[in-house]
This record gives sequence, structure tokens and C-alpha cells, in this order.
Amino acid sequence: MSTVMQPDRAPGTATTPEPAASGTRLAVRRFLRNRLAVVGLGVVVFFVLFCFAGPLVYSTDQTHTLLHQVNLAPSGAHWLGTDAVGHDELGRLMYGGKVSMTVGLAAGVLATVIGTLWGAAAGYAGGWVDAVMMRIVDAGIAIPALFILLVVSAITTPGLGGLVLILGFVSWLVPSRLVRAETLTLKNRDYVLTLRAIGGTHSRAITRHILPNSVSTIVVAATFQIADAILLVAYVSYLGLGVQPPSTDWGGMLSAGLTAAYSGYWWLILPPGLAIILVVWAFNAIGDGLRDAFDVRGRG
Repeated sequence: MSTVMQPDRAPGTATTPEPAASGTRLAVRRFLRNRLAVVGLGVVVFFVLFCFAGPLVYSTDQTHTLLHQVNLAPSGAHWLGTDAVGHDELGRLMYGGKVSMTVGLAAGVLATVIGTLWGAAAGYAGGWVDAVMMRIVDAGIAIPALFILLVVSAITTPGLGGLVLILGFVSWLVPSRLVRAETLTLKNRDYVLTLRAIGGTHSRAITRHILPNSVSTIVVAATFQIADAILLVAYVSYLGLGVQPPSTDWGGMLSAGLTAAYSGYWWLILPPGLAIILVVWAFNAIGDGLRDAFDVRGRG
């Protein structure tokens, strides 16, 4: 009777290998190891809760003029004081932050969607189509987005929806170049060439293979676009060409409080200024963290 010899195995060695962690799980781990990115995420979560849930707890009148409480200093009744028309500054900061973040998020997502579709189409088509489409992008990048915003805002006073559309259509150029570069690499992969060889359509190649494999680039671009959009909203509103009263945003609060700040009313300019700085920094930190997390060259 023959005996089958079993290979020696060191004590404590597992009989089956541990399953490899997915790319997404590795990216999450790398992101969580980036302290600045985690702090940035915490700052964004705080301001989202502050702006959208805060008014449910701290209710104030942000519509009517309240002359009996004009320019009051911070106190127990008004934690951040009041402004030149009697509005509670803390409630105003929540209300203005809701507008700033809503417009910034919507405009950033819109710019990313437009840029993604444009860049994917240009990179996949190649040849003269790619050349023409990217020359349009180069021409658009040569014109400062702030200049276009000022011209449009001087011609007409856009509402929230109009502001989102304007910001989206002046901010899609950079994402388009990033996605186009990614598409140029992906379209020559074996799975895309195989799909084309068996008769797959161009739209199927883009939607089923190119875009899903460009998610990391698209997500990183979106975070930077949101930060830029929030900053552009603040620029335009600071110059008085953005959201009109009684609505406001953080840039409008800065503009309204600038003159009063010279009179010693520091609470009218410091809170919205810090809010803009923190939120823009936070989205940029998240973008840096996501870029490092999705960078396969840095994975151990």
C-alpha cells in the first residue's frame, strides 16, 4: 500500500491564502493614512451639518430688517453679533454657507460632467477630431474664468440656477484635459480593442470601459472643481455681482462687512472669511488625498 506524502508545512501556516484586498479598499486605507485629507473631510462634514442642519436648531430671521439690534457685538443672545440691518451673524453664516456650498457643489459636479464627456470623446476619437476639440479647450483656458463671470454678471444678474450654469460652463476645461489624457491610455487596452474587434459600438466602449476605469481621475478632478467654484462664487459676490439680497453667501457677507469692519465690527468679516478659507482648503486637501490614494505607483 502506497502512502501519499504530504508536503511539510510550518506550524501556524494557513492552508488557504488570504484574499487580496480590493483596489478600493487599498485606496481607502491610503486616504485614511493621509492626516490632512482626513482633517479636510472632517471640516467639510462639519460645514455641511453647520449650514444645512444648523438652521433647524438655531432659527433666526434673515429676511426682515431689525433696526433695534443693528451692529450688536457678540453676546449670549447673538453669538457672533448682528450686521448692519440687524440680522443675526451666526444665522447669516449658516444661510450664506448653504448658498455657497450648494452653488459650489452643483457647479463643480456640472463642470466635471461636461469636462468628462468632452475629454472622453476627444481622446477616444483621436485624429483631427481630437485636435479641434482640444484647441477649443486651449482657447477657453487662455481666457480667465473670473473675467467671463464678471462680464456675464455685468450684463445680467443671474439667480442661483443661472450662477450654477455659468460656473459650470467656465470650469469644465481642466477636467476635460485630465480625462482626455486618461482616455488616450485606456483606449489601447486589450479589453477595449477586443470589444471593437467583436463589433462593439464606440458609445459602449466609452460608457462601459473608458469612463468606469477613469473614475479615480474624475473624482479627484471633481473635488478641485468644487473648491474652485466656491471660491469663484465668493469673488463674484464680493464684487456685488452674485447672489442678490435678501439672499447672501459668504462672499456677499464679506463685501457687506468690509466697510463696517473699519468701524471695529470685526465679527462681520472674520467668520465668513475663515469659512471660505477652511472650506476651500478642505476640498483641496481631500483632492490631494484622493489623488495619492488612487496613485498605483505609490501603493505598497
